[in-house]
Amino acid sequence: MNWIKKHNLVLAWIVAIVAMSGSLYFSEVRKFIPCSFCWYQRILMYPQVLLLGIAVFKKDRNIITYVLPMTMIGAFIGTIHYLEQKTEFISNILGHTCQSFVPCNGEYVNYFGFVTIPFLSLTAFILITILLSVNKKGE
Repeated sequence: MNWIKKHNLVLAWIVAIVAMSGSLYFSEVRKFIPCSFCWYQRILMYPQVLLLGIAVFKKDRNIITYVLPMTMIGAFIGTIHYLEQKTEFISNILGHTCQSFVPCNGEYVNYFGFVTIPFLSLTAFILITILLSVNKKGE
C-alpha cells in the first residue's frame, strides 16, 4: 500500500494514457464512431493525460484537487452510459439520452457479456479516482 501511495500519480497517469490510447484505437484503427456519451468521457479523460503527466514530472500533488472532480464526473457519465447499454432503466427515466447519429446503447465490443467500451471508460475513471484518493488520505 505504501508503494501505491508513493507512486499513485504515475499509476494514475498510466491509467489515463491507456484509456486515451484505447479510445483512439477504437476510433482511429477500428473505425468505431463515438456516440455523445463517448465524447463527453473523452473530453474528461484526455486532459488528464497532460495534467497528470505534468504533475508527475513536477512532483506536484496539488493537481489531485483539480483532477478528482473530472474523474468523478467521468465515472458518473460512464455509469449512465453503461446503464444505457445494459438496461432499459436509463431510457425509461430520461428518455432518449443520446442526441448524435450514433446510438449510445450500441455495443461495438462486448467481452464476456459485460465488458463494453463504456465499462472500460468507467473502470479507468474509477481507478484514477481511487489512486488519487489514496494520496489524499495519506497526506
